[in-house]
Amino acid sequence: MAFAEHEVLIPRDAMDVYTFLADGMNLPQWRTGIRSISLTSGAAGSKGAVYQQTVLGRSGWPVPADFEITEARPGAEIRYRVIAGQVRPSGGYYLSTEAAGTRVRFALEYQPKGFLGLMNTGIHRAMKAEVAQLERLKDVLAVRSAA
Repeated sequence: MAFAEHEVLIPRDAMDVYTFLADGMNLPQWRTGIRSISLTSGAAGSKGAVYQQTVLGRSGWPVPADFEITEARPGAEIRYRVIAGQVRPSGGYYLSTEAAGTRVRFALEYQPKGFLGLMNTGIHRAMKAEVAQLERLKDVLAVRSAA
């Protein structure tokens, strides 16, 4: 199994951070590689919401990476699973309130099967890079609070 996580402290209220993260349409503001995204069913940021997403693949070609929100606890947690594409990890954002703001942990896990199991190192490296983008979220929300 491949697993990666990263966490940051964001000097914002937990509900502000949660509201921003819950709306998948905000992903391109802080996650690179997203070429298109749209809400295809359900209410934005709610359990059961499905987003159709195209991301830039390792070969440079766009690949599907649609996802479904599987858990949404306001101010605390958003979990999702990828439902389209060759690699289908699951993951989530986990929020906790601290005196200086909100600690956000972004975690991804993936259980490779068949041929993809042989590429575990590359998948793990890509997942680590993905969760590290949480640093960009911190910057984006800092700019939004200053505006």
